[in-house]
Amino acid sequence: MTASDAARPAVTALLATDRPLVGAPMAGGATTPRLAAAIAAAGGFPFLAGGYLTADALTTQIAEFRQLTGGVPFGVNLFVPGQAPVDEVAFASYAGRLAPLAGELDAQIDTRPVMDDDDHFGEKLQALLADPVPVVSLTFGLPAPEVVARLHAVGTCVLATVTTASEAEAAAGIGCDGLVVQGSRAGGHAGTHDPLRDVPEVETADLVHEVRSRVDLPVIAAGGVDGPEAVAALLSAGAVAVQVGTLLLRCHEAGTSAVHRQALAGPDFTETTLTRAFTGRLARGLRNRFIDDFSDSAPPAYPQVHHLTKPIRTAAAKAGQPDWVHLWAGTGWQSAREESAAETLERLAPPR
Repeated sequence: MTASDAARPAVTALLATDRPLVGAPMAGGATTPRLAAAIAAAGGFPFLAGGYLTADALTTQIAEFRQLTGGVPFGVNLFVPGQAPVDEVAFASYAGRLAPLAGELDAQIDTRPVMDDDDHFGEKLQALLADPVPVVSLTFGLPAPEVVARLHAVGTCVLATVTTASEAEAAAGIGCDGLVVQGSRAGGHAGTHDPLRDVPEVETADLVHEVRSRVDLPVIAAGGVDGPEAVAALLSAGAVAVQVGTLLLRCHEAGTSAVHRQALAGPDFTETTLTRAFTGRLARGLRNRFIDDFSDSAPPAYPQVHHLTKPIRTAAAKAGQPDWVHLWAGTGWQSAREESAAETLERLAPPR
């Protein structure tokens, strides 16, 4: 055991909170320092979402969380950069299909694909090495092994989001300390390491069983959490904790947009589905007109499609038009309530 190993607490010890519940790092504004602090106060383990933030913005959120909580353990999630080759003909065709809608919403779209976006990963990594946090989780892939080693050297535990047992084995192979095992019913982006891969329907509990049969690492289970029975089933499958995302979206402390909150609460949307239409990466959300009209022509190009559609989504949200907004939600969205995060965790917690 090296000195850095000794300084790094075990994942299971970090997650030994009053309740075996983890607040999902929902990028794009839903997860706020205030929401993370409320989760910590309610006995869960909180994460901040580093995705889409600059290093300075992430540092500000970390400082705010620490000020609110007095230094309780927490985690930060980062998107791992990685881009598949972009079919520029397909991209241009998709931009052409979106142009009339952009015109209706008075949204200015850039039809040239953004080719060099790494989500400020290097800068955020440097910030987390200079001012370490207890846990860093990784989504969308795996970095070079030396990235994990550098985080270990400053006492940070490293988790990887995985969607298959093979991805879990790869994460173990580069030294990750634990896994966030994401089933297909989870809301928002699928954490698959291969952005071109279709995500088959798989129950999270079944995936947890498969991963644990092949990898000896602690598992946080994510996807399909709609009540205490689901939490209990995932813990019985071998997870040390259960990650909660969609059910937090309507909480008072969340930064969820008004149009998203209304869609989650109202009767107009009746199912969720996986789509590449908004970002080029498969993600689960409430099925709306944008998904119906554009899913069949969206190229698998992330983050290029994300940048292309962002002005449309922003304009539609400001105009209160949910049919043109990415309404990320897992299959348990109907169990989300307008309440405090403490109340959500209370009703999800398994019997003590």
